[in-house]
Amino acid sequence: MRAKAVYLAFAPVVLVSSVTPALAAEPGDRAAELVVTQAQPARTPATLANPIQVFSTGVARGRDPLDSATSTSGLQQSEIELLGARSLGDILRNIPGIRTESSTGDGSSAYTIRGLPLASGGSKYMQIQEDGLPVLEFGDFFNGATDIFIRADFNLAAVEAIRGGSASTFASNSPGGVINLISRTGDVRGGAIQLTTGLDYDMDRVDFHYGSPITDTLRFHMGGFYRTGEGQRDVGFNAYEGGQLRFNITKDFANGYVRLSGKYLDDRSPHYLWGPVRITGTNDNPVFSSFEGYDVRRDSMLSGNLGDLITLDADNNPTVLPLSQGQDANVRSIGIESRFDVADWTITHRARYSEIAGGTTRNLVSNIYSGSALPASLGGGTGTFTYATGPRAGEVISSLGTLNGNGLVVASALNRIDSSDLGNFINDLRATRAFTLPRGELTLTGGLYNSRQNFRSDWLYSNHLQDVAGDGQSALINFTNAAGVAQSQDGYLGFNRSGGTAFFRRRYDVQYEIAAPYGSVNYRSGPFSVGASLRYDTGQVSGELFGADLGGGRVGIMPVDFNGDGVFSVAEGRTAFTPLDRPAPVDYDYDYLSYSTGVTYRVAEPFALFARYSRGARAAADKVLFSSKVSTIDGSMPDPEDGYDVVEQLEGGFKYRTPQLTFNVTGFSADTEDTNVQAGAITTDREYTAYGVEAEGSYRRGGFSFTGGVTWTQAEIVSDRANAAVAGMVPRRQPDFLFQATPVYETRDFTVGANLIGATSSWSDDVNVLKVPGYTLVNAFVQYRPLDRVQLMLVANNLFDEVAWYEITSRSVPTNGVGRGRAANGRTVSLSARYDF
Repeated sequence: MRAKAVYLAFAPVVLVSSVTPALAAEPGDRAAELVVTQAQPARTPATLANPIQVFSTGVARGRDPLDSATSTSGLQQSEIELLGARSLGDILRNIPGIRTESSTGDGSSAYTIRGLPLASGGSKYMQIQEDGLPVLEFGDFFNGATDIFIRADFNLAAVEAIRGGSASTFASNSPGGVINLISRTGDVRGGAIQLTTGLDYDMDRVDFHYGSPITDTLRFHMGGFYRTGEGQRDVGFNAYEGGQLRFNITKDFANGYVRLSGKYLDDRSPHYLWGPVRITGTNDNPVFSSFEGYDVRRDSMLSGNLGDLITLDADNNPTVLPLSQGQDANVRSIGIESRFDVADWTITHRARYSEIAGGTTRNLVSNIYSGSALPASLGGGTGTFTYATGPRAGEVISSLGTLNGNGLVVASALNRIDSSDLGNFINDLRATRAFTLPRGELTLTGGLYNSRQNFRSDWLYSNHLQDVAGDGQSALINFTNAAGVAQSQDGYLGFNRSGGTAFFRRRYDVQYEIAAPYGSVNYRSGPFSVGASLRYDTGQVSGELFGADLGGGRVGIMPVDFNGDGVFSVAEGRTAFTPLDRPAPVDYDYDYLSYSTGVTYRVAEPFALFARYSRGARAAADKVLFSSKVSTIDGSMPDPEDGYDVVEQLEGGFKYRTPQLTFNVTGFSADTEDTNVQAGAITTDREYTAYGVEAEGSYRRGGFSFTGGVTWTQAEIVSDRANAAVAGMVPRRQPDFLFQATPVYETRDFTVGANLIGATSSWSDDVNVLKVPGYTLVNAFVQYRPLDRVQLMLVANNLFDEVAWYEITSRSVPTNGVGRGRAANGRTVSLSARYDF
């Protein structure tokens, strides 16, 4: 069946290419329009404030942004290089309207757009694509978010972003917007190699790329990176290791092209989660700071002293999983893209088959206690505590209340979310034709999108006690009660998530099949253009779930002799297993209609007005499984509307562009449904509303350039079926203002500038009691070109070493002053040397 699907996807390319002669490149090739970003024979200063002139993401055909009733932004490769971005989240936070929380590391960042809700990690309403196709069909799989499986490197030519608008109808599951990473394709002969090292943190990296025409009608590009090091935070082990290799080859014909591409990604990085935060003051005037011996900007609750994760594997066999696995991505994909003009129609086809696996090994801090006030379940100070791991293993801890100068003890769940299969096959075929009419031009587009997305994930847990220490020195703690009975084993309280239950020991084995026909019509007459588009998504969801959470007599706790001493310890008696003999079926369908309509008035060559209304939706994925939305008896979904969440959006504004100045302003409003989970267990069934204004601009004069943007948002929880008390509240972590600015001055020999990212204050929780302060982060960069083709670059991220809070989990100031939170990385400085050839 899979072979047949692959044949059907690739057959249109074979058929069309077999009847077309080989001569010249088709001018509609998007990569050919981005030659400004391709490698040049000699290194020249970066070019900012030079907006992309033709935009192709999330629309029927590539258009001048001033002729499109959409809100679009683009970053070219030269701009991305100056930003000094070290992850995809760092790049995307420079696009107006996009809110990014990237404190988790390279992956599992949280993304949303224009006030749409951000109830959990990943990108629920915004789709991340590579070369016009999604990396994952759903961007917010639990600990399997899209950005774990994608890397920005020298293969990247540009990033295009469409917010709202026709994203609802030209891509599935993306009503908020589409982010498209566009690859280089070897239009210009040349390449580069760059070596980067951290000056005040442990990281070494090499990037390279090379592309070239082979003949007049054949060209290729290849590139990749490799890196290794402890990373930006002190964890006591090599947390980053791996790289990527990508390749494409393009055959041009007289009326089109065919491109074959491949990707191999094998990379791992740490997953940073909450750590201890000192919270004092009042709810109206809170004070957030670090505890003694633990810097929220540089430390982590990960540590080499924790040892590896001991638990049962996915098949309920004892296993040891390396903590250094972190967020690991293993991707092998092959894709084909073609575009041809056939009988006045432009036929575009994209297909990609991907094998995707990986997951996340992380340390989830459940509770942080003052050691002098431990609960009775953890000893309450009446037993004996000793170090279980690290250089002081076996040493008695005489005073928990003064331990490491902070007196803190942490109950954590060391766990592995093992995404053994996130593979997919994605196919998109569309045809477009422009008809010349007496008073204008009519453009028709029709297409069919198909995808198959696998989701095989196992949740494996153990829990333990540890101290709070910086520099990657935290260690596990053993506890023996007053009767002399060990309540932990090698620091482990149990080989489950917590307590004596099998809560969250799960397996998902589900497949999503999606078919979505779509079409659009656009009419342009003089300065006016009006368009409308439709998309009809149908989905089939099938598979099985396993877990004691499902109830129905599914038992999930048993003793396991992990250390082989023939005796079941207290901790070994708390071992969670997956009840593989008692699955719950998943078997439901869904369908929904999306539509969008917009109008543009080109007032003058540099100035245009536009307005658009859109209704789209996002299909439910794993967040509705293990919930009352799906029957554990027959796998059905009793209420079909639970299969998707609807987003309705209205936007309008103006665009202004001259060779020196670009300025766009858009007003927007959105009404959104969201069925989701928060903090891993809290089910939400909500309606939200948001409105605001976003503005972006760029300016260039001589050697000076400036790009920037600001977004003002007012968001509100309208209702929640599960918790009526939050109605009327502002969603957690939603600031009123987001802003970014990049001033640059450049000459032939050097470039100097800064990238500022900021947000105003927000609420820590949906109850709107505790305010979290806003922040401004400054990243600075200097490029120096001492010789032709040679460049040195110094980048300082968070130049002023500010404390920027992305998340505080407390609802109010805790009485003991101990909370949990995540902050941006402190100052990190890197030096790069690049040679272009």
